[in-house]
Amino acid sequence: MEIPHEFIPSVGKKPIPTGEDHFGALRRSADILTDGDALRNRLADDGYLYFPGALDRDQVTSARRVCMERLMAQGALEAGSDPMDAIAAHGTKKYYFMESLAEENDPLMRVLYEGAMMRLMAQLFDTDVRHFDYTWMRAVGPGNGTSPHCDAVYMNRGTEQLITAWTPLGDIPLVQGGLVVLENSHREKTGKLEQYLHQDVDTFCENGPNAQKIRDGKMAWEHYDGSFREWSGAFSDDANEIRALLGGRWLTSPEYRMGDVLLFTIATLHASLDNNSDRIRLSSDTRYQPAHLPADERWVLGANGERPIAHGAAGKRGKIC
Repeated sequence: MEIPHEFIPSVGKKPIPTGEDHFGALRRSADILTDGDALRNRLADDGYLYFPGALDRDQVTSARRVCMERLMAQGALEAGSDPMDAIAAHGTKKYYFMESLAEENDPLMRVLYEGAMMRLMAQLFDTDVRHFDYTWMRAVGPGNGTSPHCDAVYMNRGTEQLITAWTPLGDIPLVQGGLVVLENSHREKTGKLEQYLHQDVDTFCENGPNAQKIRDGKMAWEHYDGSFREWSGAFSDDANEIRALLGGRWLTSPEYRMGDVLLFTIATLHASLDNNSDRIRLSSDTRYQPAHLPADERWVLGANGERPIAHGAAGKRGKIC
């Protein structure tokens, strides 16, 4: 994969080697977009499916515009600039998850939960599909990224046949970061990663020293190794250490574009490269599954239409350790 001259990708401010044994390009799957059997076989083989241009670019552009106008109104973008350029206001570094960007955003809902996306999911699952009601929106400011993790630890109370769709809501060159997937990581079923995959970030030790802090919402969750320290859900903060432990390469696209979508399983290790540009990187994470299988109660509407409880107090589960 061609790397821009003098550009050094990083995760968590730690440089990632770009040699052919460490870093590479995602396999494209546009050629099998309408072949359900081929999609399922390739997902089993690779742990991900990358579809450049599978979504309507004009629709994605409309969704982006709504988000960027909101960010401009909040002072996150450079005053006087075109909101669609996403130039971060001076000092903007803390923007990350922004659920509000999805609220009452009809163009975004059409991109994520109608049309081409849902046709793709129907091909993949070969049955009726449901999506989570919670929409994860990431507005990642300069200098920020996402530590390596698997989605299982955040949403493993329903079916394992859960698929994440990462959708860039803007053209994302390498300098802005973008998603990276660890090659063949979904196949690793032993050792430290197996232990990690069986954890739930919202389960805590009722008899532990931090139990009351978690109940009161003063502490999010405990580390899965039993050390009773706070944990973000990351497998590790060191992408190079992970690659050395598990093998494989970190895979990405030299430039994600609006209209692309990347799917992966809840057992696939992934992260994002740091955003080393002056722009806010906008993307969404959405989840889909066969409709007849149980869904994680944290991410769907309540019986009377209540908002998903997410990682709040209602989602915590105590256990004796």
